[in-house]
Amino acid sequence: MKILEVQNLSVRFPVTGGVFARKIAEVRAVDGVSFDLEKGETLGLVGESGCGKSTVGRAIINILRSMSHGVAISGKVIYHHPSGPVDLAALNRNQMRPYRSDLQMIFQDPYSSLNPRMTVRQIVEEPLKIHTKDGPAQRRDRVSWLLGKVGLSAEQASRYPHEFSGGQRQRIGIARALATHPKIIIADEPVSALDVSIQAQVINLMQDLQEEFGLSYLFIAHDLSVVRHISNRIAVMYLGNIAEIGPAERIYKTPMHPYSRALLSAVPRPDPDVSRDRRTNLKGDIPNPIHKPSGCGFRTRCPIAKPSCADAVPPLELKDERWVACPWV
Repeated sequence: MKILEVQNLSVRFPVTGGVFARKIAEVRAVDGVSFDLEKGETLGLVGESGCGKSTVGRAIINILRSMSHGVAISGKVIYHHPSGPVDLAALNRNQMRPYRSDLQMIFQDPYSSLNPRMTVRQIVEEPLKIHTKDGPAQRRDRVSWLLGKVGLSAEQASRYPHEFSGGQRQRIGIARALATHPKIIIADEPVSALDVSIQAQVINLMQDLQEEFGLSYLFIAHDLSVVRHISNRIAVMYLGNIAEIGPAERIYKTPMHPYSRALLSAVPRPDPDVSRDRRTNLKGDIPNPIHKPSGCGFRTRCPIAKPSCADAVPPLELKDERWVACPWV
């Protein structure tokens, strides 16, 4: 059962210049992305830095217009609410408020996403004040319960964020995201700032909470080994477009798109017998999103590119149980 559908989502940021700060160009950060999320599923969204994956997450929870002046968003983000489907991308700030409690976000940096002037209790309690009618005693009990769920004690609620380690801060962020009984959680590289041993703890915690509360995750990351561990399906992004999307194990073991192959070949393998020649070395650098190549955005670095790749953006086609945006594989 689908809980979220992203249909042809595009996000463009203006580039200004001159004395009067007029628009002189635009960055096509997301350029026609479509996918869906099933109830209780984890969809991993992977790609290089700057490919637009974090922008997709922020567009889904509809916070981009508050963050960036002049941003242009098109396409649909259909959330299947119990009262009926609603297009979140078309809602303004006030219209979005009833749905905020159902969609929450875990941010990338646990050191900057928590207010240093607020105690842990105040941080976790704030969504309850905004989205529920609970009294102070109920909120206090809920905060203690949430902290227990993420492996912290109720006694730590009176402390400030600077008194915690990075892994503990991310647990606080997870507790805050769970406060309003959400249906969908957008996890924007939630473990990239943490040590490897702490990453495993946070990932296992997220999986336990998903099983207990029936959560649906959009897990954004660039570390493919982490994504493989937690995801049911994987979507690979490059320069604002989805290159390949399908079952996690199938994409990890037999990637089809040339970019997916290159991305997976760069994953370190702890095996001294594995040849280094297996790595795919891409030519050139990632194109500037202001001057994105015509047609397939990957064609300037692709080892199997044809002249016709410059004509049009290749559509996603169903091949071997996954969708691939390349006619030559």
